[in-house]
Amino acid sequence: MSSMEERMELGVAAAPGSSSSGLGVGPVGGALDAGPGSAGLAGIQEESGVRRDGSVGEADPDAPPKKRVRLQEGEAGKLEERLYSVLCCTVCLDLPKASVYQCTNGHLMCAGCFIHLLADSRLKEEQATCPNCRCEISKSLCCRNLAVEKAVSELPSECSYCLKQFPRSGLDRHQTEECQDRVTQCKYKRIGCPWQGPFHELSAHEAECCHPSKTGMELMGILDEMDQSHRRELQLYNSIFSLLCFEKIGFTEVQFRPYRTDDFITRLYYETPRFTVLNQTWVLKARVNDSERNPNLSCKRTLAFQLILKSKVNSALECSFLLLKGPYEDVKIKPVIQHHVFSNDANETEYAPLPICDSVECNKLLAAKNINLRLFIFQIQK
Repeated sequence: MSSMEERMELGVAAAPGSSSSGLGVGPVGGALDAGPGSAGLAGIQEESGVRRDGSVGEADPDAPPKKRVRLQEGEAGKLEERLYSVLCCTVCLDLPKASVYQCTNGHLMCAGCFIHLLADSRLKEEQATCPNCRCEISKSLCCRNLAVEKAVSELPSECSYCLKQFPRSGLDRHQTEECQDRVTQCKYKRIGCPWQGPFHELSAHEAECCHPSKTGMELMGILDEMDQSHRRELQLYNSIFSLLCFEKIGFTEVQFRPYRTDDFITRLYYETPRFTVLNQTWVLKARVNDSERNPNLSCKRTLAFQLILKSKVNSALECSFLLLKGPYEDVKIKPVIQHHVFSNDANETEYAPLPICDSVECNKLLAAKNINLRLFIFQIQK
């Protein structure tokens, strides 16, 4: 017999009000007197279903639990860390920074990886598949997941400067406008000051900066070096404005379509249907990484194009031309003017690089079904 049962029997056998055992127990069904051990006994009664009035019954299932058992932080992990693993991209395993796409089975891909998968499949002449479930993916089969995009934007992210936590939706503004540790430049940068440092040190540096006290000759040398890039840009735009003054100007929308060579190892190339500009018939061709054997194994992607005159001409045709992005395209292309004298013997230009900004923009073009650009041709009159 346990010690608790012995104490209960002694308490019942004793006279009412007796405190020899430390517990005063009245008649059966009566209330328990408060004694030194009454608090512990009351807790035992509540857990076993014995009410304070002495009646016995089941515990109320709707009553809230008195105490919840919490998992250790090491076992449960933080909520943010668990969400990272749920909402991350299945390809790069990082949280998406912009659009989020999902396959037909719901697996998530960030916009960069999604476009890269489509571009790789075009280079390999294969159907793009989800890296998780191997279902087919394309721009028509996959859709954006707006709920995940909003959830990711509210997750905390660490500022790369001050290391504090902020919602991802407001992190860019904090890092560019509000953070006191963000990297900034001296206001005398335009006269050659190379200083870069945290924003909270900017005022102290500018008060001691030596560039305002430099001589005019020193400043002129610095400014000449800085203005070289601006001169090149100005020269480009002046050349374009001069071309727009020509008498014969033609432009058209061109659509590059993907094809494969007949070689043992097929290579991807692009070609447009024949089109007419300035009463002549033309064709544009393009190739990836200068016809590299396996461009899908390279991280750097480039496109080069060639303009071909298909018509027969009686005399040499001197032209300037340039390619720009087509309507409703989001690819970034810098204008570069090309020049060539076309004849029946020299009806093809050399391959010139398509002036896209980087490999990311090239992947956007490769991932599309067709590449839509706008071609301008300016005929130079003799």
